[in-house]
Amino acid sequence: MSGALLATALAVLVWPQRRVAGRARLATVTGRPPGRRAWTKELPVPPAAGALAVAVGAVLSTPLVAALAGVAAFLAARAWVAGRRGDASENRLLALTEGLAALAAELRSGRSLDAATGTAVAACGDDDCGRALARALRSPGSEPVGGTDPVFTDAVERIAAAVRLSERTGCSLAAVAGAVEDDLRARRRHRQELRAAVAAPRASAMLLAGLPVLGLAMGAGVGADPWGVLTTTGTGQVLLVAGVALELAGLAWSGRLVRRVLA
Repeated sequence: MSGALLATALAVLVWPQRRVAGRARLATVTGRPPGRRAWTKELPVPPAAGALAVAVGAVLSTPLVAALAGVAAFLAARAWVAGRRGDASENRLLALTEGLAALAAELRSGRSLDAATGTAVAACGDDDCGRALARALRSPGSEPVGGTDPVFTDAVERIAAAVRLSERTGCSLAAVAGAVEDDLRARRRHRQELRAAVAAPRASAMLLAGLPVLGLAMGAGVGADPWGVLTTTGTGQVLLVAGVALELAGLAWSGRLVRRVLA
């Protein structure tokens, strides 16, 4: 049972992040932002996951297994939270792209900036993105609301600068909005191409990470009781700690390489 707990924590750590850009696009059609769970914002997920794993491991197995399960669960939860933040950032950029497309289309059709702004905010389908875009269009001289995402902040600042320039010189705001939209779409296509390029290395890393768990299952299947050796003997405990440490180090290193490519 404890082996299954540790294996589950490691599996969650290497589980591929599911992209939810489709939900953001659906939100642009329905006019409602993607669903969010309030508890994920209020609860510190990694510490809570680590504490829960420690408690379960302490009840079902030895203190060493409990500590290792807590570390694995903490890292897995932190990776999950980071993936959620990345998905939220990508969805925000997609929403901004849809909003800018609607803005450019409305302005080219001859509608006023105020009316076009309302249409663009509705097309965003995301409350945070809509507020940032509305503030950039209606109060271009104020501090932009872009959060911590540099790409999103840069796009909002460019829109605000375009509005100020249009007010002073009378140049076309639709052209600038279209240019920013094209840039964001090109960035998204580039990131999708990079993700496709690193899909094979990610799959290989996941396969290698799962081999130790497969080895434990095969050993138990032939009656060797490898889990008992790893948790009840001194040499086994040393090997267990070393194996988990090497496993986590390998996952962290492969993840760092992938992030450098996608950055």
